[in-house]
Amino acid sequence: MKKFIVIALMFFLVIGSTKAQRPDDRYDREKLEAARVAFITTRLDLKPEQAQKFWPIYNVFNDAREKSLREMSELGRTRDLDLSETEAKNRISKKFEIQRKLITDEEKFVKDLSGVITYNQIIQLDGLNREFARHIWQRRRDEDKK
Repeated sequence: MKKFIVIALMFFLVIGSTKAQRPDDRYDREKLEAARVAFITTRLDLKPEQAQKFWPIYNVFNDAREKSLREMSELGRTRDLDLSETEAKNRISKKFEIQRKLITDEEKFVKDLSGVITYNQIIQLDGLNREFARHIWQRRRDEDKK
């Protein structure tokens, strides 16, 4: 079980890395999203019927994850020096609550995906998100050199 949680956390962090990359003004967000969908669909070798089921599951999970990450970020963003100990304790408790929700959501995500794609593809998804982020970063760097 601990091994699964570690793998799930790694998966969660990597997926987050692709969304953490903010496209600058040179990139159309819709085109970037379409490229990500095409990249992942192709690399996972999703059949059309798999892709039809995969993307709604992925998008619901990803939207919920992003919302939770924003909440967690807001908890740590305020740098009030005048926080009471009670407020600080409440923020830390809320952070742990969000982290538990993230793990629960990811476990459900993996379970739901396992009915659509193989566990090997789920593991590949982890690497593909990193690979796509590197691919976009490399393209931006190459364009900046021109």
